[in-house]
Amino acid sequence: MSTRIVQELQYDAPLADVAAMLADPAFREAVCVATSATRYEVSVKGVQGDPMDVVIEYAQPTDRVPGFAKKFVGSEVDIRQSESWTSLEHGDIHVTIPGKPGEMKGTAVLSEKDGVTTETVTLDITVRIPLVAGKIEGLIGKILGSALRAENRTGITWLAR
Repeated sequence: MSTRIVQELQYDAPLADVAAMLADPAFREAVCVATSATRYEVSVKGVQGDPMDVVIEYAQPTDRVPGFAKKFVGSEVDIRQSESWTSLEHGDIHVTIPGKPGEMKGTAVLSEKDGVTTETVTLDITVRIPLVAGKIEGLIGKILGSALRAENRTGITWLAR
């Protein structure tokens, strides 16, 4: 069983500009800062519009995580996010927490209408811990939603420069 989240991020910019932003390591680093990552490393390989791989390895503090979940993750959690973009419009996402029994898999899809680009992020969250998996999946979904909203705010500011 898993928990699915769908988040739409809107940008008042053409699809090509949003895709270029998502391919820029400096933007990805700005998102890490905006989401309070305590450390991070960003790698972008390939060319925007051709197959492109993005890997972001970062650590997040768990000070806002409820006690029942903190015993599973500790005071900080390491996260590895990999994205395989097969075109400007489509990326496959895989997020893992090394050493922990769970993952997130899904897609990011860009679409443009009248100069406004929407990035639709769909992720299935799976936690393999008996009895508390559903609670932890829900918690991860809330945290991820907050992180995606921070990414959206960062992107809006980035594109307005």
